[in-house]
Amino acid sequence: MFLIVGLGNPGKTYSNNRHNIGYRIIDNIRENCNFPKFIKKFNSEFSKSILGEEIVLLVKPRTYMNNSGKAVKEIKDFYNIIIDNIYVIHDEIDLDQGRIKLKNGGGHNGHNGIKSIDKYIGKDYNRVRVGISRPSKMYEEKITENVSNWVLSNFTSYEKKQWLDTTIINVSEIVISSIKKNR
Repeated sequence: MFLIVGLGNPGKTYSNNRHNIGYRIIDNIRENCNFPKFIKKFNSEFSKSILGEEIVLLVKPRTYMNNSGKAVKEIKDFYNIIIDNIYVIHDEIDLDQGRIKLKNGGGHNGHNGIKSIDKYIGKDYNRVRVGISRPSKMYEEKITENVSNWVLSNFTSYEKKQWLDTTIINVSEIVISSIKKNR
């Protein structure tokens, strides 16, 4: 059994924010792999299906980013999922836009959703880091960098055309492929 978690904040206000890229990727996996519609369960939006021969759970915690660990722990404990079979998809400001890194374990790099998950289940799960860059790298003029404002701002139409839509598809394929290889 595998658990794929996409980090974000619930509600329409946040739906196009950079911080919600994990939610968008989970939505893409659900749609393209024919998972059932999400239901509200475990303080999350939750969908369960079979990919190949594996049961896979898709989750978008509804606890808001800073408390994501509560929802992840609840599901992990209920289904007795081993930590190696957990994938957490999240935004990463220290990666260029569209860049993807998959690794097991590591630090939180100041990401409050990852801090929360580390606190509740430990650090040895799979992290799918999706680059959104820093505002100071995106603009030539010197700006005061406010990371909170940046991650809670919406993607631009330029970003959607240039890299976002392709990245969502690529990350979805990478995660599904990784799960199939782990069988």
